[in-house]
Amino acid sequence: MTTNKTVEELISRSNRLGADKRNTNFAGGNTSAKGTEKDPVTGQDVELLWVKGSGGDLGTLKAENLAVLRLDRLQALKDVYPGVEREDEMVAAFDYCLHGKGGAAPSIDTAMHGFVDAAHVDHLHPDSGIAIATAVDGEALTSKVFGDKVVWVPWRRPGFQLGLDIAAIKEANPQAIGTILGGHGITAWGATSEEAEANSLWIIDQAENYIKDNGKAEPFGATLPGYSALPEAERRAKAAALAPVIRGLASTDKPQLGHFSDDAVVLEFLAAEEHPRLGALGTSCPDHFLRTKVKPLVLDRPADASIEDSVARLKELHAAYREDYQAYYDRHADENSPALRGADPAIVLIPGVGMFSFGKDKQTARVAGEFYINAINVMRGAEAISTYAPIEESEKFRIEYWALEEAKLARMPKPKSHATRIALVTGAASGIGKAIATRLASDGACVVIADLNLENAQKVAEELGGSDVAIGVQADVTDEAQIAAAVQEAVLAFGGLDLVVNNAGLSISKPLLETTEKDWDLQHNVMAKGSFLVSKAAAKVMIDQGMGGDIIYISSKNSVFAGPNNIAYSATKADQAHQVRLLAAELGEHGVRVNGINPDGVVRGSGIFAGGWGAKRAAVYGVDEQELGKYYAQRTLLKREVLPEHVANAASVLTSNELSHTTGLHIPVDAGVAAAFLR
Repeated sequence: MTTNKTVEELISRSNRLGADKRNTNFAGGNTSAKGTEKDPVTGQDVELLWVKGSGGDLGTLKAENLAVLRLDRLQALKDVYPGVEREDEMVAAFDYCLHGKGGAAPSIDTAMHGFVDAAHVDHLHPDSGIAIATAVDGEALTSKVFGDKVVWVPWRRPGFQLGLDIAAIKEANPQAIGTILGGHGITAWGATSEEAEANSLWIIDQAENYIKDNGKAEPFGATLPGYSALPEAERRAKAAALAPVIRGLASTDKPQLGHFSDDAVVLEFLAAEEHPRLGALGTSCPDHFLRTKVKPLVLDRPADASIEDSVARLKELHAAYREDYQAYYDRHADENSPALRGADPAIVLIPGVGMFSFGKDKQTARVAGEFYINAINVMRGAEAISTYAPIEESEKFRIEYWALEEAKLARMPKPKSHATRIALVTGAASGIGKAIATRLASDGACVVIADLNLENAQKVAEELGGSDVAIGVQADVTDEAQIAAAVQEAVLAFGGLDLVVNNAGLSISKPLLETTEKDWDLQHNVMAKGSFLVSKAAAKVMIDQGMGGDIIYISSKNSVFAGPNNIAYSATKADQAHQVRLLAAELGEHGVRVNGINPDGVVRGSGIFAGGWGAKRAAVYGVDEQELGKYYAQRTLLKREVLPEHVANAASVLTSNELSHTTGLHIPVDAGVAAAFLR
């Protein structure tokens, strides 16, 4: 899409507004500009509307995220509008107003931007503006705070009629620079891009200053005894202990990924006496509750409650939450309503500890938490100057189970094979481990890169997409405390753990008489003991979640094949191979599958071979080290060299639903070594 000055100004303004979360939340709100361009067919000037398309984010908005519509055709839709009862039909009509290929799909708010008689329009969701919009006396407050420069608009669901309403208000109030949308947010406009932005920021600042200057000191009430935040280390340890249980509960209907936040805003809210009442009222802005559901699940226990008591109470509250949500659906659903999408909470609040938020992927879970922090800020502002009064429950249902929202969800791409799964791969900063982590991430999993070298682990995590996809942690697998810390980081980053790959390893190639006790202990500590410790820590999380899981051992063909000068390495690989069988037998009742992969020597890209093992094995076989991969290939039935990616392929298949009924299996990835055939 080519850009002109009008579009460039619109994108710059949008990015500035979206970069500051006090102005609007992620993917929330929309901006627009009107201008002219040459129609390539007629050569005549045509008036156009550029407006943020459906699903875009102001902070990262680009030209391709804009919908482009002919203004004359959009205005003509007023003549065929069948009325508010059928306003949803008008969304499909926007497609007939597109200019050229039209850019992004037009959003539900397109009418607001097209009908308001101003060259530039902003619709935003600032916490301060929504605080006034959700105050029980919001209309009177709007007049008091802004005078006649900002006009109150009673709550109306976003859509065609709301666009007509705001247009009529602007026409009737030429002195106005914007509106407060009851229960929802703000809209502002201007003759230039600069004026629209200045007007938006003036409304936000004016609301903020009014609340600050006139609000109560303790809008959430006094601090509840025993509900203050625990010390950081203690609250994170408790969060990690509760996280798998909470994720399992939140995934009753379908698997979810999680995000943990102990933001001061959340901890302060949960320490105050009014948090149960306000939590039960739920959120108000449509963007908020579409992400957070109508209300959170709030644990009614003090900060120092035991893990056992907290878990037992969370299970009771979760059952009650599901019943309550089903009743909410039943109260408002009719024969045309979409089916219930799931009755589990998206937000779970633990006093003294923090907030767990959930979604179909890590970004969705994280953003849901950010939105609830917005909601807390809104409640604080409204309670400071008035009383918080969100939109009616029936209106929330009309948006949550809106046919247009259902259609939007239906257009989402099919999830990848490992979507919603959380994997921890040891020795993942290089070689086979890195290849497995890369493959699992490409399959849709969130991945914890565990490695002795923290810097390299973090580098790989960044390469895979950053913290919404992967994190890097330091872990010496021979140290139980470091493994516990790595698992804690995993569950706090993503909510739990579904898949572990025991890949960390090393090898020392020596004849029996040259193999020292130190050589033996080192290899057994890293691979046999290390795999045991990692599997033990992971199994605890998987059992607490109640969602099953996978444990994979990267063993070796040497676990069954007796090669020369390899006593310590092959013996520890045989230990790992039998751990697979033992754990498969023990963990099956919990739905945890345990399988192994037996590669042949992986030379290219292997950290073990690069560390001297390759030279030693080459010497054993009497070949040049550079030819070792070819040597290994020629002794196989398929005459093919084994690469890290081939092992990663096996890990992907073994942990997919395609082999959902397979456990206790070892898959050879050796291009065919007859002596290593499993019997």
